[in-house]
Amino acid sequence: MNTQTLAPHESLELHEALNFKTLCLAKSKLMQGLVFDQELKALMQKDVIQSTQHIAELQAIYARAPFQAPIPNSPTPITH
Repeated sequence: MNTQTLAPHESLELHEALNFKTLCLAKSKLMQGLVFDQELKALMQKDVIQSTQHIAELQAIYARAPFQAPIPNSPTPITH
């Protein structure tokens, strides 16, 4: 029973990707209030939904990081 863990450099890169994706999600969600074009707003909403799924996938991989720091529950991404 060999559980795979991430190498330290992989953990760092994954952490950076997770932070970037979270910032992109926040920006897309906040900018929706400033957009009046419905087609653009729909694209931004699609991005919010996909980003939320991607963040969940990245968090699942991040759980295999070799260090013992827990994944914080807050701040949570803005999804409403």
